[in-house]
Amino acid sequence: MKTPFISRLAIIGVGLIGGSLALALKRAGAVGEVVGCGRNAADLEKGVKLGVIDRCSTDPIQAVRDADVIVLATPIGAMGATLEKIRDHLAPQAVITDAGSAKVSVIAGARAALGARFADFVPGHPIAGTEKSGIEAGFPDLYVHHRVILCPQPETRMSALSKVQRMWELVGAQVEQMEAARHDAILARTSHLPHLVAYALADVLAATRPQSEVLRFAAGGFRDLTRVASSPPVMWRDIALANREALLPALDEYLAALNAIRTAVAARDAVALEAIFARAKALRDALPPRQ
Repeated sequence: MKTPFISRLAIIGVGLIGGSLALALKRAGAVGEVVGCGRNAADLEKGVKLGVIDRCSTDPIQAVRDADVIVLATPIGAMGATLEKIRDHLAPQAVITDAGSAKVSVIAGARAALGARFADFVPGHPIAGTEKSGIEAGFPDLYVHHRVILCPQPETRMSALSKVQRMWELVGAQVEQMEAARHDAILARTSHLPHLVAYALADVLAATRPQSEVLRFAAGGFRDLTRVASSPPVMWRDIALANREALLPALDEYLAALNAIRTAVAARDAVALEAIFARAKALRDALPPRQ
C-alpha cells in the first residue's frame, strides 16, 4: 500500500478552511489520518460523523502528537498562544503552517512562541473562502484554482517549505511566495477593506428604524455588497486588529474616495460623479473571471 504524502495531519480550528483542506487531501489520497482540534467537542464529533476528520481532541497537545503536518486555522488572535502550548510536544519531523489572513503579526507571534522550532513554521494564507463557517461548511473543491500565498522567512527550512507547498498543490491550489509586508498591504485592500465596508454598510441598516421595513426592500445590490458581512465576527475582528498597520491607510483611502463622492453629490457635480463611476466600472470589468 502506498504511503500517503501526509501520514498524520493535525488541524487546529476545523471550520470552513481547515475542514475543506481535510476533505480535499482525503479525496486526493494524500493523507493517512486527520486529527481535528477545537474548543467545541460537539462540533468536533460532528466532523467525525461527517467524515471531515478521523479523530478529535479539544486539547491541542494531544492533537499534534506524532503529526507530521500541523495546520493552524484558528482566529489569528489565538495562534501565538496555541503555538506556545504545542511547541514542546511537536514530533521531530513536524512541519507547522497557518491559514491566517495577516502575516506580519502572525510571523512575529510564531517566532516568539516556537523558538528553535520556528524553522519548521511556514507562514501561509489560502486566498479562498465563503461567508459560511463551521465544520459542516467545508467542501473539497474550495482551493481548486485558488491562490495560496506562502511567506517563508530566512530561518524557514527548505524541506518544510517544500512540504507545505506540495500539500496545497495536491488540493488544486496555485502557490505563490510573497514578502509578508507586501502580502498584508495587498490583502488590506483586496480582502480586509471590503469586509469592513460590508460590515459598515450592514450596520447602517441595523441602526435604521423600523428595521423590518428597510430589510423588506433590500434588493440584490445590498445583498451582493453585504454578503461577506455574514462572515464570523470574531475571525474578522482579529484580522482587522492583526493587520492594523496596513489596514489603516487603506481605510483612509476609502474614506477619501467616499468623501469625494459625497462632495460631488452635494455640489450636483455630474461630471465628477460620472468620472468616478467610469473609473470604478473599468476596474471592475477588468477583473479576471472566477475559476
